[in-house]
Amino acid sequence: MNLKSQETINMRFSARNLLIVLVLFILFLTFTGAFFIVNETKQALVLQFGDPRKVVTKPGLQFKIPFIQDAVFLDSRLLNLDPQPEEMILSDQKRIIVDSFARYNIVDPLKFYQTVRNETTFSDRFGRIINAAVRGVIAQYSLTSLLSDERINIMNEIEKQIKVNENSFGVKIVDIRIGRTDLTEQVSNNVYQRMRSEREKEANLLRAEGEELSKEIVASADRQQTVILAEAERTSSILRGEGDAAKNRILGDAYSLDEEFFDFLRTMQACKDTFGDTEMSMVIAPGEVCEKFFGEIDIQN
Repeated sequence: MNLKSQETINMRFSARNLLIVLVLFILFLTFTGAFFIVNETKQALVLQFGDPRKVVTKPGLQFKIPFIQDAVFLDSRLLNLDPQPEEMILSDQKRIIVDSFARYNIVDPLKFYQTVRNETTFSDRFGRIINAAVRGVIAQYSLTSLLSDERINIMNEIEKQIKVNENSFGVKIVDIRIGRTDLTEQVSNNVYQRMRSEREKEANLLRAEGEELSKEIVASADRQQTVILAEAERTSSILRGEGDAAKNRILGDAYSLDEEFFDFLRTMQACKDTFGDTEMSMVIAPGEVCEKFFGEIDIQN
């Protein structure tokens, strides 16, 4: 075999191998592009040049035409919708910042895709609808009503207005809530100042009532003290008089028993009361008060 024939055979072999590789590559792309998997948490739309052709809601392996059809996946779980908080005006002209949120399911993937394409666009559009409904309803109520048990009725009315739009987007609204209602800074300061003034007024009233009650208690205590002291003084005077009477009676009885000794005792007591407990000397002249009991005292020159 000459060199030219060998080169021809090699070229044919290389071309055949290249053809086989190309065919296998096309078959691989065809196989992988013809099937897709739908997860348990997803649902899919099969699009042909952007036009929906089939809705797949059951999980598993699914078929589509390769290179012609594409699969778009949407979530089948419970999703959150949390629009931006907005400042709203109540019926009493108070301004509050309302932060609402919703929970929803995509129940009609085709309608959802045709309307908003994806969850991001839906959150933006439906979030505005929620805020508009909340604004329209709470504008009919005061802040006191919004913070009372009437809040349940307000939420039911808001939910009723929002659910009217759910079919237009292919979703089902499961729950709607107002997560937080905050007063604006200016209103908060006004409310704080008013509450402070009311508490100060209440404190002053309680303080005045306390002072008045204190004065009444002190006055009552003073009256009771005066009565008690007067009663004690009267009782003391009575007891003192009775004691003096008993004393005089006892002394009278004692005097009648020994008049001379009683005179001596009284004289000694008089001397004691006169001179006291002192170290001074006492000089008694004859004929003075103590002569009767001390006798004649000789006075030496």
